[in-house]
Amino acid sequence: MRKKAFHLIVVLLLSLFTSTAMATGKNLVAKDKPNTEILAEIKTLLNRIDEIKAIDKSTLKSSERKELRKEVREIKKEIKAKGGGLYLSAGAIIIILLVLLIL
Repeated sequence: MRKKAFHLIVVLLLSLFTSTAMATGKNLVAKDKPNTEILAEIKTLLNRIDEIKAIDKSTLKSSERKELRKEVREIKKEIKAKGGGLYLSAGAIIIILLVLLIL
């Protein structure tokens, strides 16, 4: 009897608190740029970093060097944001390996 009541409560809770993602009525389409555009943008940013590295900094004032450092930091942040990537924790890797070994 307890199991039936527990299962009934779980079913009711899951049916009452459903996701409202589909209730908006709008099409939820991701508007991502094509991969080639992102790669081109990253390439231009990397070229700018190379230009900054090639500059003779001994002739610059300290304020100009500071601005260049800020610009390099911003470019690196932008590259990281656009680059994306796949990050797996150690626990996830262990679980994946265990699942592969079991199968």
